[in-house]
Amino acid sequence: MRKLLIVVSVIVVVILIAMGIAQWRSGEGPTLPEPPIALPTDDSPEPPAEPEWCPAVQFVSIPGTWESSPDDDPFNPQANPYSFMLSISRPLQEAYDIGQVRVWTTPYTAQFRNVQSEQGRQEMTYDQSREEGTARTNGELEFVNTTCPSTKFIIAGFSQGAVIAGDIANQIGTRNHPVPPEKLLGAVMIADGRRENGVGINPGGELPGVGAEIALQPVQGVVGAVTPGATMRGPRPGGFGEVSDWAFQICAPDDSICDAPQDIGTLIARAGDLMLANGTHAMYASNPNVIDGTTAPQWTVDWARGVIDEELRSR
Repeated sequence: MRKLLIVVSVIVVVILIAMGIAQWRSGEGPTLPEPPIALPTDDSPEPPAEPEWCPAVQFVSIPGTWESSPDDDPFNPQANPYSFMLSISRPLQEAYDIGQVRVWTTPYTAQFRNVQSEQGRQEMTYDQSREEGTARTNGELEFVNTTCPSTKFIIAGFSQGAVIAGDIANQIGTRNHPVPPEKLLGAVMIADGRRENGVGINPGGELPGVGAEIALQPVQGVVGAVTPGATMRGPRPGGFGEVSDWAFQICAPDDSICDAPQDIGTLIARAGDLMLANGTHAMYASNPNVIDGTTAPQWTVDWARGVIDEELRSR
């Protein structure tokens, strides 16, 4: 009898094992409870905080021709102690802590090749210099924009630097730049070679002329003979787009860089005016005839401080 029970037990075990194998091979099996679904909680990790050095506002200053160098210190420029843009950047550095307002000056070659002198023939061409300055400035803007998402920007430039600043403002305003229009607090172009009447805001008096790159575009061949590698690109397509109401064009009357007559006499005179940049172009720091009651650098500093103070109060 005992042997019979053992045999029956073995048969039962074998049957159970066989049934289990059959279920495994057919994909069937005992139903297991579903794992609990993780629901989102308020404990989800927050995005990483910005670095401590990120400022509320970054002010980018772009010097003009012969007023910078590619190895200059962007926080303490020394390439040219008489650089016009120092009359704007230094007062802002003195007025604000770098943790609030980061004043950064574009270091670039800032040259303009011409055939009138031995030194001029050895310099970088205008096109090369402008492209270098644009790339350096955009590199800084893109770096800070990515690293410090809450930072807003102001850009300002003089002469060749004004052309660079205006080109970047054009890119931002037409949404062809990593910095969106809403993050640009303003742009100031002083003696912009691509200035157009009615494009941007003119805080000074009415001017009959236009930027030299527009006036001289029809005579590019003559310009190229005097200043090789200086492409006259004409007006900026799209103007300043969405930032037109806070893009400021400052130009002294009779400055042939930004107020060039559209009917200048001879082609040679046009090219000569562009290259020589008459005395008016060198007098913006003290010229009282650009903006009523003030000078170009003082107006720019006062405007920038007003915009910066408003941004700081809003935080």
